[in-house]
Amino acid sequence: MKHIDKFYIGGKWVAPQGGDVHELINPADESVIASIPMANEADVNAAVGAAKAAFGEWQMTSKEERLKLLRRLLELYNERYDDIAELMTREMGTTLDFSKAAQAWVGQAHLEAAIDALERIELEEVRGNTLLSLEPIGVCALITPWNWPMNQLVVKAAPALAAGCTMVAKPSEFSPLSSLLFAELIDEAGFPAGVYNHITGHGPSAGEQLSRHPDVDMVSITGSTRAGIAVARSAAETVKRVAQELGGKSANIILRDADLEKAVKDGVDACYVNCGQACRAPARMLVPAEKMEEAKRYAREAADAHSVGDPMSQVKLGPVVNKLQFDRIQGLIQSGIDEGATLVTGGTGLPDGLDKGYYVKPTVFGDVTPGMTIEREEIFGPVIALIPYETEEDAVRIANDTIYGLSGYIQTNDKDKARKIARQLRVGSIWINDAAWDPRAPFGGYKQSGNGREHGEWGLHDYLEIKSTAGWA
Repeated sequence: MKHIDKFYIGGKWVAPQGGDVHELINPADESVIASIPMANEADVNAAVGAAKAAFGEWQMTSKEERLKLLRRLLELYNERYDDIAELMTREMGTTLDFSKAAQAWVGQAHLEAAIDALERIELEEVRGNTLLSLEPIGVCALITPWNWPMNQLVVKAAPALAAGCTMVAKPSEFSPLSSLLFAELIDEAGFPAGVYNHITGHGPSAGEQLSRHPDVDMVSITGSTRAGIAVARSAAETVKRVAQELGGKSANIILRDADLEKAVKDGVDACYVNCGQACRAPARMLVPAEKMEEAKRYAREAADAHSVGDPMSQVKLGPVVNKLQFDRIQGLIQSGIDEGATLVTGGTGLPDGLDKGYYVKPTVFGDVTPGMTIEREEIFGPVIALIPYETEEDAVRIANDTIYGLSGYIQTNDKDKARKIARQLRVGSIWINDAAWDPRAPFGGYKQSGNGREHGEWGLHDYLEIKSTAGWA
């Protein structure tokens, strides 16, 4: 077991001022793999104080200085790529193959996108007699979740560093190991002391203290809608900027002209990415009513092809992150059964052959109707709901009838029809026919999926203020 007893504050590894410790459980076998210190208010104050002290000098650095440091950070990240991937597998259960192909890769991609955005942005422009300046917003609190540890940390830290902000990062206590390594890389890259600070702690305590801290100028949070609301409420007292990337219940509309077998099987695969623990997962599959039985068959075949087991081995799905998440998913699967949806495959309990670990059976429900719990709530596991629709207008209505608005998916051979439907969907990101993910395209949601945008130049702007100076010319 690894015993971690330091925070990274003010360019040094320092002992916590509190005594609370969190035991990190490997979700694959339920063994304790690390003990992690939990920050108290004094630790939060120390980290914010270090960031505040460093801001005055860091904000005045040139683009060239920041680019040099970011490029060095990218080099170091690439050198430790495999180590980062393995840590994510051990801390939150994603398969090692997926950690290497996606979990570690997205951190690399976000660093590259932030460097590209900083290279291209014009931070000053004279219009008439007025200078328009883009300046760093100040001290930022970066609160990140467990499901994509490097994605959600780097997508915040890289643009914040590029913008000239200083920051305190607080990752989830359920996936802290990879973020600790990232803090080591920051230190090795040579960023000035206090620019980047790292603590671990519980959301309701350390996260809340960061959100309401008067010396924090911005909070960027990725997490549940409940957590986003709590952060916004705490931040309101000091009128700080809040950027939120929250929950989702994304619809995948399969139109009648699509190749049904391919669309359904690809949709199941997309939903099960990261064991279903992705906010943009297409967990609601909308299929023409007359094709429901056919769609169920294809979905069963796709789900049953997903092997489940030790994430260090050659399987498609590892466990979900912890017992709390496992129990919640089991309860939601049971609700689908109780409310009359057709259980096509999967269900409650551990998969055959497994007696420990937080493994969930790849599950498909058919004949799901709007209003069922599994149609409304974000499950965050390998569970997909097949929902029938009669007309395309009906499909759009069902897709939009949710408190969320993060992502949408459309499968069709008619690009004009896809474009028409895309314009009607009230979501922040849409993928037509399994289009590739673009780390430079803006990402974020409508409605209770949050506000603000991440990725590339859009993410950079979230960390910038605009100032006008009249009489400059």
